[in-house]
Amino acid sequence: MICILLVAGHGTVLETQIKNDDTGLYSHLAGVPKALLPGNGGKKILDFWWEAVNMRQLFTEVYLVTNADKFKYYERWATANDFPLENVVNDGSTTLEDRLGAVADLELAIRSRKLQDDVMVIAGDMLCADQNFDIAQVIRFFRSEPGELIIYYELEESEKSSSRGNVEVCRETHRITRFLEKPHEGLTASRLASVVFYCIQRETLTQLSDFLKLQTRATDRSFGRFWEWLINEKQLDVFGMKLPTGFQLIGQVGLSDYTRWLSHYSTKQQDASSKPITCRSFARVGLMGNPSDGFNGKTIAMSICNFWAEVTLLESQTLVLLPHPLNDPTEFGSLQDLFCISRKEGYLGGLRLLQATCKKFYQFCSKQGLALTKQNFTLKYDTNIPRQVVRNRPRRNAIVSATLKCLMKFYNITDDDLPKSIRANFILNVETEELFITAGLQDRVVQVYEGLVYMDFSKKLMEEQGYGSYLSLDMGGLPPFWLAYLSDPSDSGRIHSNIRLRWLNGEPLVVEAMKTFAELTDQLPRSSLHLTFCLGPGNLKMVQLAKQFGSAVKLPGSGGAVVGLCLDEARLVEMRQAFQEAGCVFCIIAPYDPSAGGRR
Repeated sequence: MICILLVAGHGTVLETQIKNDDTGLYSHLAGVPKALLPGNGGKKILDFWWEAVNMRQLFTEVYLVTNADKFKYYERWATANDFPLENVVNDGSTTLEDRLGAVADLELAIRSRKLQDDVMVIAGDMLCADQNFDIAQVIRFFRSEPGELIIYYELEESEKSSSRGNVEVCRETHRITRFLEKPHEGLTASRLASVVFYCIQRETLTQLSDFLKLQTRATDRSFGRFWEWLINEKQLDVFGMKLPTGFQLIGQVGLSDYTRWLSHYSTKQQDASSKPITCRSFARVGLMGNPSDGFNGKTIAMSICNFWAEVTLLESQTLVLLPHPLNDPTEFGSLQDLFCISRKEGYLGGLRLLQATCKKFYQFCSKQGLALTKQNFTLKYDTNIPRQVVRNRPRRNAIVSATLKCLMKFYNITDDDLPKSIRANFILNVETEELFITAGLQDRVVQVYEGLVYMDFSKKLMEEQGYGSYLSLDMGGLPPFWLAYLSDPSDSGRIHSNIRLRWLNGEPLVVEAMKTFAELTDQLPRSSLHLTFCLGPGNLKMVQLAKQFGSAVKLPGSGGAVVGLCLDEARLVEMRQAFQEAGCVFCIIAPYDPSAGGRR
């Protein structure tokens, strides 16, 4: 692949204002071409791009196209930066009026150097908000798609869509369905802006000369007009890849705009690198329908403030996953201590969850055309979710969910890039595909949507769109629920032990029961599916204890715990004492309501 950096524009406005500036602050920049002006961190704008593409393993050659007016500046720059002087192409223009146009400059480089390879095209005078994105990831995505590639980003609130080339992108195929060059307000709802950063297949390079024959004026020989023609008229396959960073072409901007964007990007970069990102995901209780979420059923579940997992991310030189001092022990008081901890806690802590989530996140973004910056970080986690649940399910989901939230914030991945419905599937896939853990969607959906959520996992929905129908319910009239769990859940691991196998085999009793659960009926207590062998005596003991006090009670979706409802406050106090005397932990549930900002 060949890379071509375009720096042939004539920045008359910016150059004139620098020359006429009375403050004297910019006198040393008089006459300096745009691409050689300072960028983020004081580094020249072109220096950044040259460092980004100066990799022999990615590009066989890198060319620089400039104009005759500034050729000497770039010749001197090439000598000082070990850029091959013979690869600097002079387009012969000396003024804005006799410029060739961006597409003509690209075509000149290809024709004059007889280039016959795929080409990456970049405007060398682009300010970039984040200077760490991965060029190699861009090339890999380009080669995975059967067409050209346009890089785009999401406009900031202060930017007008009428100032950029806008793209409309199909989320499923990543194909650009329409390109609009500086559209009038209201012509498109898209806030996705194209920048001069493209990958073009060698078979498509002949389209450049065809386009130039149609456009005789330099003002019409822009890349915006070229892509409008190629996508909207010629209907060629062009794909889009999103970079989680902002760009600014300083072509015809003035001095105030240049300094404002330079300051804005520098401030953003400093703030992002210095502030840790902390995200929390809450445990959940299943109120109705579980475990039918794994059997095309319907459920209602609620996230609770009592228990949570918290993940903190801080930018660092290398990528580090910190073990938790309690959940990932590496030092023990004695062999007996190791034996007791291992027997009670098991061998699998949270580090594998952090690692699997990071791996799956990179894989997802690469496949979805979301380029990531080359930034490293340190991840650590904490959780107060008890292990008194089957296979540590709620704490496991919550750690994955909180890690994903941190990664999305760190890499500026938005809800549009990774919608909530897909996010729940992502969390499930981390567990099922990376860690080979059997699980259902209910927990993940609640931890993504938060609050009180109705979920329909019907077969038709799951097959047609890959996820269910999820509805957040009003939490205003919720009664006070309570939760109890075993202090030593030695038998809780048998919950739902062989139900899925029997459902897959089409056993009528199981199939019919799952339909019943999905209809939110109260048949669960009478079902013969969950006998003592499956539930274990500890779970049944808690159910029976609650019933003695007239409380509604059910399993919340995890073994070793029960959730209930008791409207009689006096009996609730008595029941709490009875559970505590039976060796159980008892608490009043604090629902998490995202619409109310947290604890209800």
